[in-house]
Amino acid sequence: MATEGTKFQINYKLNDGTLINLYAATVTELESGLADLAMNAMNIRATGAELSGGQAPAPTVAAIAQQFNTPAPTSIAPPTGSGNICRHGAMTLRSGVGQKGPWSGYMCAAPKGAPDKCDTIWVR
Repeated sequence: MATEGTKFQINYKLNDGTLINLYAATVTELESGLADLAMNAMNIRATGAELSGGQAPAPTVAAIAQQFNTPAPTSIAPPTGSGNICRHGAMTLRSGVGQKGPWSGYMCAAPKGAPDKCDTIWVR
């Protein structure tokens, strides 16, 4: 449940209707929560199947990623000497794998939803 200190909220709805909500107060807490979800995805799916009376086969990593319809937890590194700095400070290089394949880009340091958040600089 979101609390007064919640700055980040991620909601997943799986194909079977299962809802998963992740709340975090810091980026570190968010990354940790995403990693925990990834590690427990099979248990979440199997529990959903058990509660609905069905049996779920052991899913593959690709099937789990597809169920969550989101990139796996990202790897984060400081920007290289390429000068990727915005008015909010040094931009952070993030990468992952989405429905269209691998992606990476430099992200603004402003909080999510900030009205003056800078556009991502995508690495192509």
